[in-house]
Amino acid sequence: MKAIQLLEAGAPLAINDVAASEPGAEEVLVRVAGCGVCHTDIGFWKDGVPTKKGLPLTLGHEVSGVVTAAGSRYEHLVGREVIVPAVIPCGECELCKGGRGNICRSQMMPGNDIDGGFAEYLLAPGRGLCEIEGKAGYELPELSVIADAVTTPYQAIVRAALGAGDLAIVVGVGGVGTYCVQIAAAFGAHVVAIDIDDRKLAAVADHGAGLTVNSAAADFKALKKQIGGQAKEWGCAAHSWKIFECSGQPGGQDTAFGLLTYASTLMVVGFTLAKREFRLSNLMAFDATVQGTWGCKPELYPEALKLVTDGKITLKPFIQTFPMSEGPNVMQRVADHEIDKRAILMPDWA
Repeated sequence: MKAIQLLEAGAPLAINDVAASEPGAEEVLVRVAGCGVCHTDIGFWKDGVPTKKGLPLTLGHEVSGVVTAAGSRYEHLVGREVIVPAVIPCGECELCKGGRGNICRSQMMPGNDIDGGFAEYLLAPGRGLCEIEGKAGYELPELSVIADAVTTPYQAIVRAALGAGDLAIVVGVGGVGTYCVQIAAAFGAHVVAIDIDDRKLAAVADHGAGLTVNSAAADFKALKKQIGGQAKEWGCAAHSWKIFECSGQPGGQDTAFGLLTYASTLMVVGFTLAKREFRLSNLMAFDATVQGTWGCKPELYPEALKLVTDGKITLKPFIQTFPMSEGPNVMQRVADHEIDKRAILMPDWA
């Protein structure tokens, strides 16, 4: 089979012929329908973020497809359409049994711990696969982004205990923040979207954001005052704001931390290697909470999928499909911010 491989960090991506392995007793072989391009893939390729598996490595962790072969334990999945979790926990360790499987230390992440989905086939553990019962007008490749771009903010919102009538502030409305806005609105929250790109803000204004703010167009004090005024108009409390940092950029993190107020919660969803300097005593003074959130545990995937198939959140305006044979060029265009939507690569090799 053909696959897009990272041969050396920073080097051009290569399309190579690689052997497709037979699944072991606990594994499945998935014929990839689509695999989304995430900023994490760019990080592994260009930004010096180390991978767990040695190179060469096939990247890609947002995978939808069809199970074509399976080991003895998962034979019942053969022929089923599935979403492969971006983080596949072992299911047996203390973290898994304690409800924190997303951070299982024996986890398998396609495109990091094992070869990923920028290929014709993906060999993966069979545990945790999210079976798709109905696509509600979507094509199977389009649902690939649920594996990370949708489920990652979904877990963050669940862990923040966001409820109806709460104020949700989403900082960064790119590939992940777009869905964070929609999910927060589906939970009944009043949503503020912050970004430095007016095009992205305009897109989410029609999909759940009651207020959009360009943080590059106003100083921080004016931004916070504007949000406070809008919160009051909506009838939201001046405290207990739920803030979701999805930009993975230093400026976004500064904005998110600066918006903390009394009893508020900040969920750090985006990732950057950059270091920032914060006054941690603000957490004490505000009795506020800051949490990191990594991926999403597989048991939450069906709930996130249902939001899509029930029409409570939409994918189509925010995704764009490309032939996988053009993958290296698409990856470069994503890295250069030339593609605004979430790129999905679809195998097209004969």
